[in-house]
Amino acid sequence: MSRVIPTGEQSFITLRRNNYFYIDKTKFISNWWRSGDPVTLITRPRRFGKTLMLDTVKTFFSPEFAEQSEIFSGLEIFNNENFKKIQGTIPVIFISFADIKESSYEDTVSSIKELLSSIYRYFKRILDISLFSDWDKDLFASMNNDMSDQAVKRSIRNLAECLTYKFNNKPIILLDEYDSPLQEAWIKGYWDELVEFLRGFFNSTFKTNPYLERALITGITRVSKESIFSDMNNLEVVTTTSERYADCFGFTESEVFAAMDEYSLTDKEKVKEWYDGFSFGSKKEIYNPWSIINYLQKKKFKAYWANNSSNAIINSLISKSDEYVKEKIKNLIQGKSVTTILDEEVVFSQLYNDSNAIWSFLMASGYVKPLYYNDETNEYEIAFTNYEVHFLMEQLISLWFNKPSVSGVKFREALLSNNLKYMNLLLQDIAENTFSFFDIGKQEPERFYHAFVLGLIVDLKGRYEINSNRESGLGRYDVVMIPKSHEDHAIVIEFKVMGSNNEKSLEETCANALRQIKEKHYINVFRDRGINVNNIYAYGFAFKGKEVLICGDSEIDF
Repeated sequence: MSRVIPTGEQSFITLRRNNYFYIDKTKFISNWWRSGDPVTLITRPRRFGKTLMLDTVKTFFSPEFAEQSEIFSGLEIFNNENFKKIQGTIPVIFISFADIKESSYEDTVSSIKELLSSIYRYFKRILDISLFSDWDKDLFASMNNDMSDQAVKRSIRNLAECLTYKFNNKPIILLDEYDSPLQEAWIKGYWDELVEFLRGFFNSTFKTNPYLERALITGITRVSKESIFSDMNNLEVVTTTSERYADCFGFTESEVFAAMDEYSLTDKEKVKEWYDGFSFGSKKEIYNPWSIINYLQKKKFKAYWANNSSNAIINSLISKSDEYVKEKIKNLIQGKSVTTILDEEVVFSQLYNDSNAIWSFLMASGYVKPLYYNDETNEYEIAFTNYEVHFLMEQLISLWFNKPSVSGVKFREALLSNNLKYMNLLLQDIAENTFSFFDIGKQEPERFYHAFVLGLIVDLKGRYEINSNRESGLGRYDVVMIPKSHEDHAIVIEFKVMGSNNEKSLEETCANALRQIKEKHYINVFRDRGINVNNIYAYGFAFKGKEVLICGDSEIDF
């Protein structure tokens, strides 16, 4: 009889006690322990078993489960007598930042304080606090939701000291999804504040902590060491291109095929097409565990690895990327590979200035896989990971190129024929059905709209030379379209967000956009190409949230 599959269960002890479906990955514990690394950071895509692995580590080492060694019976970790002896002998502090996704710095700090307070309450429940020293009792009493920021920074170090003397062993510290609040901070605009706050917490917990036995940190991205792990020379970083622990996260092909046999599923080639293709180190046949578990349970081929909030950064980067990046993404959607430079260490402050940043995020998030690496040029040839990823990314990204495809074509036709009424109808419809999918947010909304319109007109590159944000006349125009044929009109576009100059209406904002085109002499770029000023369409695009207004004048007195 096949085992029950509880979708989303991340408790190791629950899986084992109930004989639920579980693939043995406990060899990670022995490999990690033998490494001797004081602090290890492992990056893997979302839903690749990171949380379950940390819970397994906690259950193996924690004295709380010392009398329950039978749950490891038959697993690889117990093939070694030395590991049987240390099971249940080392205290473990487990921290998870997975749910800390607040809209402000203040709310994030408040959530971290609540989390730390709950960790102290957990240890207060499982330990006999009446045997604590006065120092320990005072420490536990002070760790509440109202603790000071300074107390936060030393909270885990102090707890580690307390547990060291209680168990006569330094504790292991586990931190899950360390980058979840950091990504949210970057999206919502309080990155610098949170980095400064967490740097002190991380240094006290992982760098200068004399009561630390080992530490294991997981996340999706490798945030630059200079940003958050400053001067941590004891940090071992394991990314998706590293050889270490390559088959410990995700399912190997033999594991997937054995599971399919257990559930009497036979279409292995289709499973491979849909869910295989992830690459960690030299291991090329790694399957998405979340998708496999869902497929085994539901016995249907679907895109289970659904879009969630972790894609907000990718959405933002796509929205602000240039035509060159968008062209490469279109090639990926068409099933082609592309060549690019990748840097696994993410420097958030440079994201919008580095056109290669999006590829680093796509690689770390599992959406693209490396096909070939040229060590002379530091370039990777990459492609979408598998059919499931291709399907999801086509849905996610096609909004910038093809949604709705008919409206996009008609919008371009209206733009070229100066049909303002139809342009407004089409763009308003596209905006209402698209902008809600992306986080316009508070970060440079004009750049968001700018990039969106560029995505709509990129297919005109065959007829036009499309330039963006370049100097002409007395300023920098937003977009100019220089025709390759004398039969087409030249086009200049200026974007404005209502309220940037205290405008009271979209009409006023649009008029200001046209006025700027004239006053800044943006048409000089056309004069330099010998284009007659009477053969120019000038457009102002005014935006307010999802509201759009386009105004234009083909007879502006330039």
